[in-house]
Amino acid sequence: MIAAISWIPKGVAKTIPDVAELPSKDEIEELLKTGALDEVDGEHDEEVDTESIKEADEVTLASVAAEALGKDYKDIAEAFKDLDMDNYDVDGGDDDGINVFSKGLGDAYYPSNEVDPYLKDKDDNDSEEEEDMIIRAEDSIIVCARDEEEISQLEVYILEETEDGPNLYVHHDIIISAFPLCTAWLDCPLKGGERGNFIAVGSMEPSIEIWDLDIIDEVEPSLVLGGIVKKKKKSIKYKSDSHTDSVLGLAWNKEFRNILASASADKQVKIWDVATGKCSITMEHHTDKVQAVAFCHHVPQILLSGSFDHSIVMKDGRKPSHSGYRWSVAADVESLAWDPHTQHYFSVSLENGMIQGFDVRAASSNSDSGMKPSFTLHAHDEAASSISYNPSVPNLLASGSTDKMVKLWDVSNNQPSCVASQNPKAGAVFSVTFSEENPFWLAIGGSKGNLEVWDTSSDAGVAKKYAGSTAKKS
Repeated sequence: MIAAISWIPKGVAKTIPDVAELPSKDEIEELLKTGALDEVDGEHDEEVDTESIKEADEVTLASVAAEALGKDYKDIAEAFKDLDMDNYDVDGGDDDGINVFSKGLGDAYYPSNEVDPYLKDKDDNDSEEEEDMIIRAEDSIIVCARDEEEISQLEVYILEETEDGPNLYVHHDIIISAFPLCTAWLDCPLKGGERGNFIAVGSMEPSIEIWDLDIIDEVEPSLVLGGIVKKKKKSIKYKSDSHTDSVLGLAWNKEFRNILASASADKQVKIWDVATGKCSITMEHHTDKVQAVAFCHHVPQILLSGSFDHSIVMKDGRKPSHSGYRWSVAADVESLAWDPHTQHYFSVSLENGMIQGFDVRAASSNSDSGMKPSFTLHAHDEAASSISYNPSVPNLLASGSTDKMVKLWDVSNNQPSCVASQNPKAGAVFSVTFSEENPFWLAIGGSKGNLEVWDTSSDAGVAKKYAGSTAKKS
């Protein structure tokens, strides 16, 4: 399944990514000194629980994921059913009966590569592989947080435009330590220079991992925020100022590039300085899991947070002790999005399938009773798990749901109308997000684990409604 998607700006990735170096002898010795291996031994008892999970039925596995994501386990169970791993090794599959361990020509011995006829095109193959690794400035990059058959990873996709149309393929992947729940791209230069190319990942663990997307085959994140110092049978010791439960939401501040906000199942919202790796502010203004955080595009000190306590809170980072402004909603918050075309509006999607819009100018710190929504939209039959404003076309809002549908809404004058809808065959949809550089491209991920990119400009309703709008930027 795909739990989260992030678009990476064009031109920021290295043309040819670096390949990670193996740890040196000194680094290995340092690892031994830190007691990291002892820590693994200390967690041996917990491996039994992991094995139990591996052997559990699909409903149990789905329930674990659903608990973290706040979704209906039935939607996630469907993803496990689609994998049909019980019949994975049955004869008659796609391999047409090929025996991987057969004694065929592949086992023939030649005294040197020069006389091996099967390696005569080696230089050509190497050249093709090197060509495949090149990332061009005009290529679009999408990072998906995926969990599949007990392997959690980030998949880095290239979306290139060719004469035959868009071509989407996996450039490289990054194995991560835990079930991913959310991502946020950031360009804070953690390794020097003017800017970096990093992805922050929140997971079922209390830590936030930050990975360098310009390195292939990396085995460790560049930075870890918070997390567990030591885990024993009956107690857990956390790093200072760490979250103590799953990290459900992340937001990077584009203006203050060293700032990252996180939302957690521990009911807290934290502000991190990634340059120092420290937590700057901890806020505890919610009474249940915090699912989403979002910085305002126009006033970057302003942060929204949405919770399972049926509320959205707006806080000013310059006044963290202030109680902030609160809006009440009728269900668990699933997703938040600021309108990029005005500083006054934001939208929220809810577990009951509703989407509501709010005008912050009506906010009052005294009471939330009079802070009514600007619009209320019954968008989906099940949880509206994700929403995304189009960055170039005003009033165009996308929504995705566990009802498997993706819809486009025109929210002009606070009177929403459906412009287009599609079942992208992604299963229960967990993430939708518009590209900033190709603004009619919408990336979609869900329970089936397939990344879909919908060119929404090809839809007749969209083409008619937004014929004069900016289309694809180069």
